[in-house]
Amino acid sequence: MSNESINWDKLGFDYIKTDQRYLSHWRDGAWDEGTLTEDNQLHISEGSTALHYGQQCFEGLKAYRCKDGSVNLFRPDQNALRMARSCDRVLMPAVSTEQFIDACRQVVKANDRFIPPYGSGGALYLRPFVIGVGDNIGVRTAPEFIFSVFAIPVGAYFKGGMKPHNFLISGYDRAAPSGTGAAKVGGNYAASLMPGAEAKKQGFADCIYLDPQTHSKIEEVGSANFFGITANNEFVTPKSPSVLPGITRLSLLELAQSRLGLTVVEGEVHIDQLDRFVEAGACGTAAVITPIGGIQYKGKMHVFHSEQEVGPVTKRLYAELTGIQTGDIEGPEGWVVKVD
Repeated sequence: MSNESINWDKLGFDYIKTDQRYLSHWRDGAWDEGTLTEDNQLHISEGSTALHYGQQCFEGLKAYRCKDGSVNLFRPDQNALRMARSCDRVLMPAVSTEQFIDACRQVVKANDRFIPPYGSGGALYLRPFVIGVGDNIGVRTAPEFIFSVFAIPVGAYFKGGMKPHNFLISGYDRAAPSGTGAAKVGGNYAASLMPGAEAKKQGFADCIYLDPQTHSKIEEVGSANFFGITANNEFVTPKSPSVLPGITRLSLLELAQSRLGLTVVEGEVHIDQLDRFVEAGACGTAAVITPIGGIQYKGKMHVFHSEQEVGPVTKRLYAELTGIQTGDIEGPEGWVVKVD
């Protein structure tokens, strides 16, 4: 596909084959140097642990075109550290932060023509992943592994501007109390497909998961992190060993305190105490922030700021973070890595 054939205004979040992707193999105790390839098909053993036992993990981050034509990677070191933790959790060899960032840089540079232009609201989405491969059949760690990074251009998440969405409290659990909830592994997402589909059938954007032990506290919103803003200027987000520690969540925590002067609280968010919040949202790489208009629980809809308008604090947080990502606002030290 040529970039001339891409309608930047109509880009969604769909797979598009780009020019090059990065591929590295782990054999005999070490990762090789890795290489770029035009081949977007993986050739792996039918006995690969990734296929049978879910031994894999992945990441998601974006590269942004700036006004001066340069390209920003947003906090790739944090994605590298999280992927290393995910690898540890499912007994895979971690990729070093240096190799991770170098691979991302190579892929961005090789696919420069697919980066949406500044001002379009789009970005180049990167998908790094590690999978267990090689001939195997027993339930054990793989004899070999693949680390790969590919990229696709994605459009602005909110067509026509950011607007609130409604969510449904799910009766399903996203993860076990001492399971893999804090790791970014595929099994967590497979488990979310049916609850998410059921919520969408009922007209909701997605479902919200409660804690698996007591079903009384909010943990995650679909595949994103929850946050709420209180009337006394607190930024509150759930803290739990089964919540995925999002990079956007981490960044909003820091900006809420340092740029907006909010008090940040990581703690319990009880489902029967939603009245404490005047605004609420879900945060993640894809949308940055999805404002939550209302949450339906046990047949009753709890509305926050509005089901039609985005709250003022949510707007400010979104503007601050997206401004840093695209280079229009100076970010904290180390948040932006320039792609040469």
